[in-house]
Amino acid sequence: MEKKIRKNEEYVVDIIDYGMEGEGIAKIDNFTVFIPNAMQGETCKIHIVKVLSSYAYAKVVEIIKKSEHRVKEDCDTYQRCGGCQLRHMDYEETLNIKQRKIENLLQKTFGENSGIKVAKTIGMGNPYHYRNKAQYPVGITKQGEPVIGIYAQRTHEIIPMENCLIQLPISEQIAFAIYKFMKENQIPAYNEKTGEGLLRHIVIRVGLHTHEIMCILVVNGKKLIKEQELVELLVKRFNVKTVVKNINQKNTNVILGHENIILHGDGYIYDTLGEYTFKISPMSFYQVNPVQAELLYQVALEMADLGKEDIVFDLYCGIGTIGIFASKYVKKVYGVEVVEQAVEDAKENAKINQVKNIEFLSGNVETVFTNLMEKKNIYPDVIIVDPPRKGLEEITITNMLAVEPKKIVYISCNPATMVRDIELLKEKYETKLMQPVDMFPYSKHVEVCALLELKNCQ
Repeated sequence: MEKKIRKNEEYVVDIIDYGMEGEGIAKIDNFTVFIPNAMQGETCKIHIVKVLSSYAYAKVVEIIKKSEHRVKEDCDTYQRCGGCQLRHMDYEETLNIKQRKIENLLQKTFGENSGIKVAKTIGMGNPYHYRNKAQYPVGITKQGEPVIGIYAQRTHEIIPMENCLIQLPISEQIAFAIYKFMKENQIPAYNEKTGEGLLRHIVIRVGLHTHEIMCILVVNGKKLIKEQELVELLVKRFNVKTVVKNINQKNTNVILGHENIILHGDGYIYDTLGEYTFKISPMSFYQVNPVQAELLYQVALEMADLGKEDIVFDLYCGIGTIGIFASKYVKKVYGVEVVEQAVEDAKENAKINQVKNIEFLSGNVETVFTNLMEKKNIYPDVIIVDPPRKGLEEITITNMLAVEPKKIVYISCNPATMVRDIELLKEKYETKLMQPVDMFPYSKHVEVCALLELKNCQ
């Protein structure tokens, strides 16, 4: 059957909805077209760039009728950079899109009447310069010149950047100082295509409340040219607390290698969330937006409504943040995490905060979860999960259904896999509420916290 539309054709369309990545959706003879930078309620002239069997992609040629929520873009590299997707609309509209994204997923999975309430997305008071972790790739331009910046969307072409509105200004200043030093001292930039060159990434982590700074130099080799001179510059000019050389000689998209060599300081920084202090290593997972992370944890604990005799399993616990937050309300917390360094950091964080009723265990969640129940006879009253984007493993869901905790608080960075898992848990659990939190303002991403209650629990 011949396709209704063809590549390179132009149409005038009405934008009727938003897609999962915040792009506009139009219908041409009931054929779906996804259009980045188009907004619901607009009329646009579009150019078809790709046609697949059941949908197509297009770009905006002209906006004939503008949405009242459209704003002037405030970033020169926004259209090419992959860091933000929604800078062409006012902030309130981005929050509405994120709420509707979850509602649409629920409707697709459960039908029109899922019975699950999705609350309004909790926004950020000042949604700018919120990232406490910056990762700058270093590479070579087509002209053979070194470049740092950020990858263009869906490519590994590096776009030079200045005045990024989501990174901390200090991170950008440090990155450009390193770039200048690199050029002046002829430190070769990494070339992805050939595997040659030395400096491949600059990673900067900043404690929002402590202002402590860690700088990680990711190197394709063991020795960095004039590394001590560079360290002295960073410490003297920016008061960097610790500098770490990370060795990554593999042909991989993974930024950090497994070997860290401390060039200055102790290899850690500290930051505070709420009343607690956390130790952060180069490999630690730590929320990149700590302002919103505090809000997210408050939401999770309110949902959990913990009691003094409760035993809590904190699965995929990272460096122990949410488990430590929960500890003062309960009898015992067991945190489980596969990354050994994160578990070591979590144990240290418990000591720093003098939390004695928490135990952190290293290993695959599904294995440790099973061992806690079958070998140690420990069963949770409440489970808190914050899994990676792929969601929960099947055995973890099986264990949850078998052990029947009275509540599951599910925190997710990927609503699609969260809704999939909720569907698998619906046999015994009713999802009472889903609360989106805007952890990444002006991006397509949204964090969600959901409360699941055991159906027969009185």
